[in-house]
Amino acid sequence: MSLTLDRALAEAILGIDTLWGGDVMNPSGTGRFIADSWFSDEPLPTSYTDATAAAVRVAGGLSAGEVDRPAIEAYLGAVNLREALDLIASEGSGEPGVRGPFLTGLATCLDVMWDLAMEALDKGEPVPYSRSVEASTGQAPTPSEPSAKVAALIALLDEAGYSTEGSVLDAADAWRRDRMTPAASIGSLARALIAELQAGTAAHVMPYLPEEMQGVPRANVEFLPIKDAWFSGSMNYLGRARTPDGKPLYDASYEINASLEISIPEFMHLVSHEVVPGHVMTFAYVQHLYVLGKVGFEGTMLTMNSRYSTLAEGIANNALFMAFGVNEVSELPDRDLQIGTLLSLLQDDAKNQASFLTWNEGMAQPEVAATLRRDFLVSEERAGKLSGPWANHPILGRMYLPSYRAGTDAVAEWRRRNDPAVILPALYGCKGLVDVVTIEGVVGGPDQH
Repeated sequence: MSLTLDRALAEAILGIDTLWGGDVMNPSGTGRFIADSWFSDEPLPTSYTDATAAAVRVAGGLSAGEVDRPAIEAYLGAVNLREALDLIASEGSGEPGVRGPFLTGLATCLDVMWDLAMEALDKGEPVPYSRSVEASTGQAPTPSEPSAKVAALIALLDEAGYSTEGSVLDAADAWRRDRMTPAASIGSLARALIAELQAGTAAHVMPYLPEEMQGVPRANVEFLPIKDAWFSGSMNYLGRARTPDGKPLYDASYEINASLEISIPEFMHLVSHEVVPGHVMTFAYVQHLYVLGKVGFEGTMLTMNSRYSTLAEGIANNALFMAFGVNEVSELPDRDLQIGTLLSLLQDDAKNQASFLTWNEGMAQPEVAATLRRDFLVSEERAGKLSGPWANHPILGRMYLPSYRAGTDAVAEWRRRNDPAVILPALYGCKGLVDVVTIEGVVGGPDQH
C-alpha cells in the first residue's frame, strides 16, 4: 500500500523516535525522546506498532549503553523508514502556504537523524558536526560568548551585596544558596508561580492573539518530582485527555529533577519556560489549531532536534519576558529576577558551548564541565550533566544542545524588531505552523509596526 504524506510523517517521526529509544505513548519524559507528542486520535503507524518496534523500545534503541543490534536490524528489516523519509522530502515541499517550507526543513532534520543512526550502526559515514547544527538551527555552529551577560551579572551581584572581587562563581553560588528552592515545596511553589505567570500572560500576550485562542487552557499541567534524572526536568505534553463530548483538555505533566540545584528566581524562569507562556501553552495552542483544521498532521507529533523545536525553545526562553511585557533583562521588575534570568540564560549558552567544545573542539568531558562552571556559572550538577550525558549523546549533543541559544537569540531579536500584534500570533502558530527559519516569511521582515 502506498503511503500518503500524513502517513509517511507518522511512520518517519515515530520510526526515528523508536530507533533512538523513544516511546511517544510513555507519559514520562524518562521514556520519551524525539517525538514530543501524539494527540491526533489517529491509529499509530506500523513503525510504532510492529513487534520489532516494541523490542527496540525495551532495549533502549541507539541511546542504550549497550545497543541491541539484532533487535534494531530486525526492526529496520520490518519497517521501511527510508521510503517514508523520501516521500516527505519529495512531496512535502509542494504543500501550499507555510506548510511546504516547514516540511522541507523537517525532512532535512529527519534525514540527519537517520544518518546519525546509520553512523551509530557503522552503516554510514560520520555526520559532520556543522551539518547537524545547521539542520536543526538553520545556522552554522559557533561558540557561545558569555561576557556581556556575566558583566551584567557582576554589577547586579555587587549591588545585592555578593562581592565578585574574589570570584564571580563564588558570588553566584552564594546568591543561589541563599535563595534555593526547597525540594519539598516545588509543587506548591510552582502553582503560585503559574498563577502569577498566567496573570502576566493574560495582560501582555493574550490581547494580541486571535479570539479563537482565548479560551484554550494554557497551563493544564501536573508537577511530578523524579529522582536522579540526567535532565533538569521534562515537560511531557500528553493532549490525550478528553471531555465527555470528546473535546481536548490540553493536558500535560512536568517532571522535575528532585536533585536540581536552583534558586527561586531561576525556578520562576523555568516555570515560565516549561508552562506558561512557554511549552505547555505553545503545545496546547498547536493542538487547538489542529482541532480547528489550521495546522497539518505534523503538528500533532512535534519533534525534537528540529527547526520547530529550536523555535519552541526560543519561545520558552523568552516566555518570562513576554509574561512581563518587556524585551530586556534590565526591564524585569526586581533585581533578584534579573539575576536569576541571567543565570538561566547563561545555562542555555552553556548548552551550546558544551556541544561546541565536545563535537567541534574534541574537548574531554571533565574540561568541558570545568569550562561551563567557570565561564557560564552553572551549578556543579548542571555542569556535570550538560558536559556528560547531554553533550556526549550522538544526537542530542550535535542537534539539540545548540538549539537553545539559537532559538533564544532569534526570538528575542524578532520581539525587538516587531510589534507584539505581528510577532506573537506568528510565534504561537496562529499564522500557520512555522519554525526558526520559516517564521521570517510569516512576519515579513524587520520593523513591522
